[in-house]
Amino acid sequence: MEYAKTLVPTSLMRSVSSVQTSLAQRMLPPPQPRPYKVCTQNRRRRKGFTASSLADLMEQVASSFLITCQFLTLVLEDDGTVVDSESFFQSLPTNTPFMVLEKGEAWTPNKLVLPSFRQPRRSGIAKLSFDLYRLNPKDFLGCLTVKATLYEIYTLSYDIKCTRAKYFLKSLLRCFMYMAKLTGQVLLCGSAYVLRYIGDEESSS
Repeated sequence: MEYAKTLVPTSLMRSVSSVQTSLAQRMLPPPQPRPYKVCTQNRRRRKGFTASSLADLMEQVASSFLITCQFLTLVLEDDGTVVDSESFFQSLPTNTPFMVLEKGEAWTPNKLVLPSFRQPRRSGIAKLSFDLYRLNPKDFLGCLTVKATLYEIYTLSYDIKCTRAKYFLKSLLRCFMYMAKLTGQVLLCGSAYVLRYIGDEESSS
């Protein structure tokens, strides 16, 4: 193989390699334009762009943000990785968020993202709710669910089933009717005794 290379001129080998590269570029389809999101270093300005290459995106960003393309650096917004090659740019997914940096600027993490060890503040200590529902449309009272939430973490609930309330009320009404009937009989007997006593007094007088 080395002997064959010595027989072939270097200029011919370079021309063959350049032809192969040009043929490969012609055979491969050009990359399709994809949407991306780009923000400034302070994240106050954010715009969407559609570009097919890194150079195309850099030109659009420079024109939109009025920045000189020579002093422009494109990094990933999430971790600050510098995007400086076309192959790395094409490997990124669609809608990747970028950050554009001018000369002298540095990437900073997003302050709006809470760390994993920091818990958000919770409003309130306890929350109590009542839910009244019926298992059967013919039920008189139905069921009652009492739910208590403590610090938005712990939840306690208790179901009070009132399905037997109808039978309880019926029994209570029956007892009331029996007592009313008994009271009526006592009143009738008492009134009859009083009338008889009054009649005896009048006849004796």
